[in-house]
Amino acid sequence: MARPQHAGPKTAVVTGASSGIGAATARLLAAAGFHVVLGARRLDRLREVAESAGAGGTATVLALDVTDSRSVAAFCDQVGECHLLVNNAGGALGLAPVAEADEEHWRWMYDANVLGTMRMTKALLPKLVASGAGHIVNIGSIAGLEVYDNGAGYTAAKHALRAVTQTLRLEMNGMPVRVTEIDPGMVETEFSVVRFGGDEARAAQVYRGVTPLTANDVADAVVWAATRPAHVNVDQIVLLPTDQATAMRVHRADETGTDRL
Repeated sequence: MARPQHAGPKTAVVTGASSGIGAATARLLAAAGFHVVLGARRLDRLREVAESAGAGGTATVLALDVTDSRSVAAFCDQVGECHLLVNNAGGALGLAPVAEADEEHWRWMYDANVLGTMRMTKALLPKLVASGAGHIVNIGSIAGLEVYDNGAGYTAAKHALRAVTQTLRLEMNGMPVRVTEIDPGMVETEFSVVRFGGDEARAAQVYRGVTPLTANDVADAVVWAATRPAHVNVDQIVLLPTDQATAMRVHRADETGTDRL
């Protein structure tokens, strides 16, 4: 299929852009010349990200809750052209064994990580195809590649997201849309604070004695994949801190042995 040349800046939509990986991705994409459309529930935080991403109309801020179909529809209706969709919204709640699982936590994790990605992709896919060189980047996790104790709700959701991404790659074969999955390990953002219900002390223990990835490390991978030539599809990138070999094996400076997230 012919891929027309695009005049002017390309448009990138980033979900979950109010903090962490999403915010860092928005800033680096803007620096790379994209017009970024930022979506999240916290508009005040989005505006701060947009200001730091650049001036001169390089960023647009729109309210978005990927777990709400009406919010997704309203958001996507306001997006004009779309060349890149970064499905970053999602996260984890709790760290309990299956025997003590919180059904609402599991429901939210599946809704945000899997159904939210489906809603955004479905809504924007016509615009991505129409661009002639569209690209979908799904932010997965090492939790989509392996499992760990007490993490079944989150690992199940990220395994499902990986299946969706791989299936979409098959479905887009022959279409002018690339599909990339980026799977980071330990990244020091608000992720663990949210997971532990705002318990910052407990969240800090996740990164004790470790030099984790930063949000910019992951965002840099997003931008690299997105700026390859249109005939190059980066299927998957797995990013881990040097101190982390697997989800269950983490080297900490203050001890020796195996640890888990």
